[in-house]
Amino acid sequence: MISDLELRQVSHALLVERGVQLLDIAELVLNLQNKYIPNLSVAECLENVQAVLEKREVQNAIITGIELDKLAEQDMLSQPLREILTSDQGLYGIDEILGLSIVNLYGSIGFTNYGYLDKTKPGIIKRLDSKVGQSCHTFLDDIVCAIAASAASRMAHNDPSKIAIVNQ
Repeated sequence: MISDLELRQVSHALLVERGVQLLDIAELVLNLQNKYIPNLSVAECLENVQAVLEKREVQNAIITGIELDKLAEQDMLSQPLREILTSDQGLYGIDEILGLSIVNLYGSIGFTNYGYLDKTKPGIIKRLDSKVGQSCHTFLDDIVCAIAASAASRMAHNDPSKIAIVNQ
């Protein structure tokens, strides 16, 4: 069995290889929650992003999604899947399902946060979702949405004084 350390390292390296820094995700969390949590810091958001990334299910989703994106870029998937992924077809939906599998670990508020981020595409999500060049980020943009949504949800679940997040 692959060790927890190896999965953590591989999933983090894949995010970095694809141009995603943990600070990018922490900034999404900050922008998502700063109006609900007074004095929220990037450091607190980053701590929660890192905690989400400690979960084996999240690591597996990152590895699976990014590897599928890479295979699509390299024309190593059969048709019609290759075309579906490289064009990020709206009716495909499996990319969202992978993201929702991450969010599901953090309760119903995570679904709301995820939907908002997926719809508005702030920050790095917009860059990942753009269809510029040969890059395929069909899964990655949804994975980043899910990690940020989960980190925000984790903050609410771990500190009942932040209940305003849930009641907005």
